[in-house]
Amino acid sequence: MASSRATSSKQKPVKKPDWLKRRLPSGPAYEQTRRLIKNGCLHTVCQEANCPNMFECFSKHTATFLILGGLCTRKCAFCNVQHGPKELPDPREPTRVAQAAAQMKLNYIVITSVTRDDLPDGGAGLFAETIRATREKLPGSRIEVLIPDFQGNRNALQTVLDARPDVLNHNIETVPRLYDSVRPQADYRRSLTLLADSARIAPDIPTKSGLMLGLGETEPEIEQSLQDLRKTGCRIVTMGQYLQPTAKHHPVKQYVSPEQFEQWHRKAIEIGFSEASCGPFVRSSYEAKDTYSKVASIR
Repeated sequence: MASSRATSSKQKPVKKPDWLKRRLPSGPAYEQTRRLIKNGCLHTVCQEANCPNMFECFSKHTATFLILGGLCTRKCAFCNVQHGPKELPDPREPTRVAQAAAQMKLNYIVITSVTRDDLPDGGAGLFAETIRATREKLPGSRIEVLIPDFQGNRNALQTVLDARPDVLNHNIETVPRLYDSVRPQADYRRSLTLLADSARIAPDIPTKSGLMLGLGETEPEIEQSLQDLRKTGCRIVTMGQYLQPTAKHHPVKQYVSPEQFEQWHRKAIEIGFSEASCGPFVRSSYEAKDTYSKVASIR
């Protein structure tokens, strides 16, 4: 594999390669999804994080719901979700998410959240309520949750697992060396512990995690993080290209080619993951239903 070694901070911005340029989908489906989300007073990580797959996913009548409001208590250097004043969670949000999922006729729903370090349970209770409300509205659906670390609160994790999601996702995002500059309020080992605890408490619920590439990591660091994840019992991993949301965010150090991503896919399977989704545009919830279906078929 070509090196993913960090470059000097004084180096000029890396030119975006051709493989990251693509035509955006058009048509009424995108606008229908956007209106449904707006009219339901909902947030999506697609919009808040400025995801490059938003037009594609909205055009397929799918989205990743963002609960606990639209403002995060953390300020990660890679993330475009806004940081700001804390408001109490809206108790009606779980019902609105369930109604929107039903209107969109989803049979696989991904629910994530901003990080709420200001709440005693980190928002775990609202996660559980949203799972239950969605399950009641769409009893045949599958539900994946992408949760924060809850500051290591095992009771909060238990609350979410007791609501029985089909997949428990928590991203480590990057290699441990870069945490201080990329996500200083998080802790690499704490995230690994959460994944290990989930696999221990509910071994029948597959765990999932993700890495962004291009932040300045090296190949040995990536491989070690994959090994660390697998040791927790994590079964699904996603790997995608980091894209700088604004000039104020952490710069892109390198663009990883599709061929390199394919090599990482092979490496992840070799390490022992049941499924790995790797590519420039891959994000945690991108084509999550297809990824889950592959894992469910080999349980």
